[in-house]
Amino acid sequence: MNPYEALKGFAMKQFFSYLDRDPETNIPKLLDMLEKHDKDGNAVTLETRGVRKLISDPNSNWSKLLKSLWTDIDAGQRRILAANAIINGTLIGTPKTMKLQDKYQCNIPWTILIDPTSACNLHCIGCWAAEYGNKLDLSFEQLDSIIKQGKDLGIYVYLYSGGEPLVRKADIIRLCEKHNDCAFLAFTNGTLIDDAFADEMLRVKNFVPAFSVEGFEEATDSRRGEGTYRKVIEAMARLKARKLLFGISCCYTSKNVEVIGSEEYFDAMIDMGAKFAWLFTYMPIGADAVPELLVSAEQRKFMFDQIHKFRSTKPIFTMDFWNDGDAVGGCVAGGRGYCHINANGDVEPCAFIHYSDSNIKEKPLLDCFRSPLFMAYRRNQPFNENMLRPCPVLDNPGRLTDMVEESGAHSTDLKSPEKACDYCNRCVFTAQRWALVADEIWQSLPNRWGVQRTGKMAKKS
Repeated sequence: MNPYEALKGFAMKQFFSYLDRDPETNIPKLLDMLEKHDKDGNAVTLETRGVRKLISDPNSNWSKLLKSLWTDIDAGQRRILAANAIINGTLIGTPKTMKLQDKYQCNIPWTILIDPTSACNLHCIGCWAAEYGNKLDLSFEQLDSIIKQGKDLGIYVYLYSGGEPLVRKADIIRLCEKHNDCAFLAFTNGTLIDDAFADEMLRVKNFVPAFSVEGFEEATDSRRGEGTYRKVIEAMARLKARKLLFGISCCYTSKNVEVIGSEEYFDAMIDMGAKFAWLFTYMPIGADAVPELLVSAEQRKFMFDQIHKFRSTKPIFTMDFWNDGDAVGGCVAGGRGYCHINANGDVEPCAFIHYSDSNIKEKPLLDCFRSPLFMAYRRNQPFNENMLRPCPVLDNPGRLTDMVEESGAHSTDLKSPEKACDYCNRCVFTAQRWALVADEIWQSLPNRWGVQRTGKMAKKS
């Protein structure tokens, strides 16, 4: 170990020891210290003030969530995840990424979503993985190379999807061991998490699952197969017993949105031990798409209102990847915040955008980020000056078609390739209806991005 790494390790150990002694008292003190050393008085001060406001009331949902990270989560895992995701991924990785973005004039993401395999033990309605079939895999060496290249670019947080990523349990644990300075999360159906794998998770400590659940038993089993919900609940209980961090991943559709957005559902997931919830809306991808599952404008607003209400009442962290564009400046795909690498090695802008002009087997990761498709994303983001209409497909159909045609990208769906215009056309009516509602909401929100509030598409200079 070089002297710098030894010093960093010592400093981190002291930092976490200080927090663990009295988190309620010492977290505000650390926020004070950050503000004091924020010489520009900009981002850090604003963020620390926001955090302090959220946790100032000891009875607030945010204070309860924060406290639960000490009472409910294994101390070793808490320290490793904080070190890998916050210190490595943000404090060390982000400045490096920003310098490289300036140098190469391209997007470099904070995290990469990778499909280790297209294989799955289930066949869920509306899942994009079903379009790839069950015959694609990235080898351990290819996965290892992606992570090595990513760390060279300042990327220390990696997500897995599929297929079912835990079909590759052994390789996932090996990658956690080899890259113990990274944080790994997986979107999983949860049915393969047995006692042995839960013990491995506790041993490596840098792996976190997000369980895919579509509501309660009837809704989950109707989409994922009979008995799935029971197996997921059993897996959650295993992790809770071991004090391991986990969350949920919910795809809301026209059929289940009222359940997913209900207090009853969120309270149940919190009681089971979930600390975060990633929310997605149904996208009509591929030949087997069911456009009727697209949520209506009224249903999408219902979810927007519910999640914003829960953020002041429920002790769980939530992110809605379509309705939170105002918080992140619109679309985060195309390497702006993240990108997707499928099980064939195709580097895609988004898990819901199955088009690519680069493959990780053929060129370095940085060259993939500088490809014509990713550069088109960089030039065109945000796709709408109303950040509540972030998506180039669901909210602005036609924007994806333009970028695919301009870049010469191809469909990565090996089973049923489709034109980008056909994909976008399924969303035209939905986009038109949502625009009326989203523009009204947008006018009422704080103007944190300094954009004009006309609700029209963003103009590029």
